[in-house]
Amino acid sequence: MTQKITKIFIISIVVFFIASGFTAKITNASADATVVKVAKLKLYYTVLNEDEIEESTDFSIFLGKSFTGFKEALGFKESQGRYSAINSFGYLGKYQFGKSTLKMLGVYNMQYFINSSLLQEKAFEANLSRNKWVLRRDIKRFVGKTISGVKVTESGILAAAHLGGPGSVKKFLRSYGKNTFSDANGISVRIYMKKFAGYNVSHLVENQKAKAKSS
Repeated sequence: MTQKITKIFIISIVVFFIASGFTAKITNASADATVVKVAKLKLYYTVLNEDEIEESTDFSIFLGKSFTGFKEALGFKESQGRYSAINSFGYLGKYQFGKSTLKMLGVYNMQYFINSSLLQEKAFEANLSRNKWVLRRDIKRFVGKTISGVKVTESGILAAAHLGGPGSVKKFLRSYGKNTFSDANGISVRIYMKKFAGYNVSHLVENQKAKAKSS
């Protein structure tokens, strides 16, 4: 009886050690496989670099390179096309105008402006006409050239001026890309010049004194 109990005890110990070793091997094999899988994974970051910002598509309505396409693409980039938008810096509307620019365009009632899609569109076109007048010589001189990897177009120049003002665009062009302006979100005039290149803005008239009229 004693011998039988001893045999059973020995067999139990042997089975335990065999099972433990086998489990350890499986665990190690699984761990090794996991390490290999992780090593093969690509790491994706949520912060876009400048080239990714330039190439990203924000607006998908098929308006082509028409002036309407230009307006809608720029408006979507600025505010996702929302006329009621007011950002944390106090910029207003679909095209994110500053109050000083609006006053220059003859708009003094900010509440009325934010509630009027028609006035916002008129302000946008008036501002383009003003900027086209300020940048008229630079448009003639630089359109068609490539600066800092960007082919310069009239619509690209006007979009960049909307972002950083015509003075910033002049500095960028005349320094051949060495002097560039970026807004509070880190978006540069170079990015806008590339992103909004090639739209048809030929109908815009240069007008130093253009105003946004509500009627």
